[in-house]
Amino acid sequence: MDLLHTCLILLFVCIANVDSLMFNLPPNQKKCLREEIHKDVLVTGEYELSDGPGQKTNLAVTDSKGHLLYTKEDASKGKFAFTTEEYDMFEVCFESKMVAGGQGNDREVSLDMKHGIEAKSYEDLAKAEKLKPLEVELRRLEDLSRSIVDDFAYMRKREEEMRDTNESTHSRVMYFSLFSMLCLLGLATWQVLYLRRYFKAKKLIE
Repeated sequence: MDLLHTCLILLFVCIANVDSLMFNLPPNQKKCLREEIHKDVLVTGEYELSDGPGQKTNLAVTDSKGHLLYTKEDASKGKFAFTTEEYDMFEVCFESKMVAGGQGNDREVSLDMKHGIEAKSYEDLAKAEKLKPLEVELRRLEDLSRSIVDDFAYMRKREEEMRDTNESTHSRVMYFSLFSMLCLLGLATWQVLYLRRYFKAKKLIE
């Protein structure tokens, strides 16, 4: 029982990131939120906008390549979900536009984004697979452990890439320095030989 209690504490301490925020959106303006997310990660979002008479707010979720993952015209309240195909930067944009007779008041936007194990509905999973509460928690811990392992693997991969980049940069700098030294030595030797021939031609030296 102590082990299970410890695991549950670890679960809530190491829980996946949850991004919940609120901000004001002035009329005829666009605000975007960006976030980097790993590959093969479920992302869910729930949004709600306050009333804005005469205003139309569009919502668009895109990746760094401009692919449209979710779009909603005249958005007021709703949810969206998608699974990432690769590690990328994702952008959630709210754009407000005034219509005829509209009022120039800011709209309050509430956005709750979840990804990783927090985006999964374990209640629906328990109903679908008829799992007991303890089995649900074990499934959640299993997903959390897999997420932590994937994060460590990703960090190790990035560390290897950075090390390779540093070694490559070091080698290029070293070769460039050697090339520069050889060029300077060659130029200095040519200058000495040229001045020596010049002075001999002027009979200043023998």
